[in-house]
Amino acid sequence: MTIESFIARYGLLAIFLGAWFEGETAVVAGGLIAHAGLVTLPGAMAAASLGSCLADQLFFLIGRYFRDSRLARWARGKPVFARALGWVERYPVGFIFAFRFIYGFRTVSPFAIGTTQVPGRLFVVVNIVAAIVWACTFTAIGYLFGREFEALLGRYEPSRHTLLVAGAGVVGALVLAAVARWWWRRRGV
Repeated sequence: MTIESFIARYGLLAIFLGAWFEGETAVVAGGLIAHAGLVTLPGAMAAASLGSCLADQLFFLIGRYFRDSRLARWARGKPVFARALGWVERYPVGFIFAFRFIYGFRTVSPFAIGTTQVPGRLFVVVNIVAAIVWACTFTAIGYLFGREFEALLGRYEPSRHTLLVAGAGVVGALVLAAVARWWWRRRGV
């Protein structure tokens, strides 16, 4: 099986899971593979919308059903959670729509919203619309910049040395991200 046939077969599932777990990078990559013709653009947009919407719905329900749990009490002490709650109280619809576009708020916000008095039906409706807008925006970015990305890749002929340096860079970035996450959690951010 070639990489192209593998992506054509499992690309939409990867976009769905990427939107669920990771976010923008996976969805932009979905737009890039749609530009390459390995999946359809509407399919990539739908997979990203569904992944984002279902993940946020799940975290909302966890917040709703476990709002008095130890986890919720612990989360309320975190500054990001407190900021999310403040925005939800002032701008419930606007915040439900916008949180996935705000760096650092995407994962905690649906849980925080679930602990509030925001009606579940309101969250579902706004979440669906916001997930579609978010997914279509970032998939379109990948799709529209697909030609430039292909041109960039076409300029470079990967050598063994280049692949080793790129691999070391990815590992270094992951280690740096893990250290930064540990540091931020330690500081209570």
